[in-house]
Amino acid sequence: MTRITIGQYYPTDSVIHRLDARVKLLGTIMYITFLLFANHFVGYGVAALFLVGLVRLSKVPPRLLFRGLRMIIFILIFAAGINLFLTPGQNVLVHFAFIRITMEGVSMAVQMALRLILLVTGSSVLTLTTSPIQLTDGIETLLTPLKRIKIPAHDIAMMMTIALRFIPTLADEMEKITKAQKARGADFDTGGLIKRAKSLIPILVPLFVSAFKRADELATAMEARCYRGDINRTKMKEMKMTSRDWLAIVVMAGFGGVVFLTRI
Repeated sequence: MTRITIGQYYPTDSVIHRLDARVKLLGTIMYITFLLFANHFVGYGVAALFLVGLVRLSKVPPRLLFRGLRMIIFILIFAAGINLFLTPGQNVLVHFAFIRITMEGVSMAVQMALRLILLVTGSSVLTLTTSPIQLTDGIETLLTPLKRIKIPAHDIAMMMTIALRFIPTLADEMEKITKAQKARGADFDTGGLIKRAKSLIPILVPLFVSAFKRADELATAMEARCYRGDINRTKMKEMKMTSRDWLAIVVMAGFGGVVFLTRI
């Protein structure tokens, strides 16, 4: 569970924590969009400095963000390798048999790795600084216009929040099941790819059983508390935009303008 940051909430008093959930959701979407829009190391440097500033303001320990990167090491290596070996270019660095590495491929691999690291870290800041209730209310408010075309915005927001909240819970459950199976003599580290895939069955089956059991218990608890979705639903704290929230939007727009200038 300590290796998972997405879905966890770090309670503390900071400027980022006090921002409106809708602003943080829109800010995260804007940050990811601008990050995908960047195509130069200068743009990634600007995004990294902006992210460092956010982390300092949020008072979230950087170790929590770095732990979350452990879960995407394989994806980082795979994405960087694909770009390293398959990106064409004229400045050839290594050419042996079918292996061909160019300067353009190295540049693209490094940029892809930086993009993934900044994307995962920036997304983690959202969940670490926003409680599940605030996140649900924020998503529901942003999806409110969809109610006009009979789309259940509240149900979608609730499902998204529950799914996000249960990521660290299921990861913790998976770790316990893995340790229990290893204590019984299970081997998950040796053999070929097919053997390793088959060895995961003793983990996945109890994990799915536990997930369905937790879902049933959650549904029972919600029904026992007379939960009826969006019907006659009221909120204890109404969401209101303040000058601090509008300033945050202006700062995000300025960040996007700087990234756009680096692209030019």
